[in-house]
Parts: sequence; structure tokens; C-alpha cells
Amino acid sequence: MTLPRGVAMAQQTTPDRHAATDRQAALRPTASAEATEAASYPRERARARTLPRMLAMAQPVIALVDERPAPPPLRLVHTVEKRASDRERWDRRLLNIAVAAVGLVLAFPLMLVIAALIKLTSRGPVLFAQTRVGLDRRFLTYAGGNTRRHIDQGGHPFTMYKFRTMRPARPEDAQTWAQPDDARVTPIGRLLRVFRLDELPQLFNVLMGDMNIVGPRPEQPTIFVYLREQIEGYQWRQRVRPGITGWAQINQGYDTSVDDVRRKVRYDLEYIKRQSALEDFRIMLRTVPVMVLGRGGW
Repeated sequence: MTLPRGVAMAQQTTPDRHAATDRQAALRPTASAEATEAASYPRERARARTLPRMLAMAQPVIALVDERPAPPPLRLVHTVEKRASDRERWDRRLLNIAVAAVGLVLAFPLMLVIAALIKLTSRGPVLFAQTRVGLDRRFLTYAGGNTRRHIDQGGHPFTMYKFRTMRPARPEDAQTWAQPDDARVTPIGRLLRVFRLDELPQLFNVLMGDMNIVGPRPEQPTIFVYLREQIEGYQWRQRVRPGITGWAQINQGYDTSVDDVRRKVRYDLEYIKRQSALEDFRIMLRTVPVMVLGRGGW
């Protein structure tokens, strides 16, 4: 008894997805060596090679990093990048030290004579020591001054030395300018002021680093605070080291009013713009005839 053909074929035939029939195998061409080798690979690798190439896999991976610069930190006070460096290089400082040292050696005999005359003609000390406002080394801010200080003196205070030309002041006396016919000036002091010889002890201030030979003249703290309120830009004189002589001193005499100071400030700011060792040396040379001829002194 034979089974129906359709049933026998259903039991004996393997589905096409698992194995090829003999007829299909006969129709296929003979496989090459590469095909045979590829067929020997694991089925998982073969399937991986036949996966469709996705667009996302073909594109390079981009890191999600924010390349924008970080915002600056919040500050209550914005500082201006301007430091009081005095623009003083080693050559300029060396010039000041050399001139001060040579000046002390040459003027030492004259200074001894002056000291003796002061001691013999009036009572009091030979040297006059007074607090003056020096170089301002602080940062400037838009808020004005230095917010870390409770009292703004305008600069670093230092003790300036001069030969005494007046009678000793009393503690209760106010700080004022000297006048041309000031009764406080002694006879020998008047002679010293005419030829600017009372400034010779300030050569020691130059050696100590408080002053330069050339620069704006330092002022007393009380007068400085007053002038800072009266004259615009007056405090910018303190951005450089004060001096014994300067561009204002060889063009103008002693101060007697606010208008005199206002003109002197213009000279000082003009000097600050072109400050250099060569400019200092030129002003030193022009100071000699001012002292010898007694111009602007009284």
C-alpha cells in the first residue's frame, strides 16, 4: 500500500529556508575558493555582514560639549588694570642712586657749613622732618580709591628731610604754604630758600627709595586732601615717585595759591607722559642754572 504522493512529499521534503533541494543545488554554479572560505565562517558573522548599513553608524560621533567660554565671575568692584609701577626700570633707578650718591659726596662740605650756620643763628634742630605723601602703589577701582583702606591718604606717607629755614612750629600750628614775606623764615633760611639749598638733605630720601631726583614735589597730607578736592586729576601725580626737582620746578616757583598748583599739575602730568631716564637727566641739567641764579626762589 502506497501513501499519497502529496503526503510523502510533505514528510520527506525539508523547507527551503533550512536546506536546498537537489534540483536547486544542481542549478548553482561551482563555488569558488573565496565563497567556500566565506561559507565556513560562523553564521553569526555572515548575518552581521549582511545587516543593512544604517545612516547613524556611518556618521562620526559628535561629543555633546559646550564650547562657549565660561562667564566671568561676578565681582562687586571692577578693577582697572592699572598698577602704580612708576614705570621705573633699572636704568632709571640706577641713575637716581648714582646722582644722589655723587651729590652727597660733593655737597657734604657745604652741608656741614649750612648746618653750622643754622645752629648759630636760630634755636631749634638743624634738620626739619615733615610727613609727605609719596607714591601710591594701590590698584584703582571704578569705586574710587582703595576699598580696603578706611582712610585714603592718597599715597604712602614718608618722612622728608630739609634744612630748617623757619622757626620751629608749634603742635597747634596749621599746615600752610609759606609766603614771600613770611615772618617765620629765618635770615639764613631765606638765603637757603632762594638758592634751593634747603633741599639737599633729600638726597638721603632718594637713597632710601622714598623719592627720585626728578618727579612731582610731595605735599603735606592735610594740604593734599584739600587740593585733591579742588583740582581735577591732582591725585594722578602720586602714580609716580615724588622728586627733589621736576619739570614744574624749573618752570615755576613756589606755590602760593590753588591757581599756582593747578598750573604746576599740568607740568607734572606732562612730565609723567614722557617720563624716562633721558628726560630725567635733561631736567637735572636744567636745574643747575635755576639753583645758581636763584630763579623762582624766595
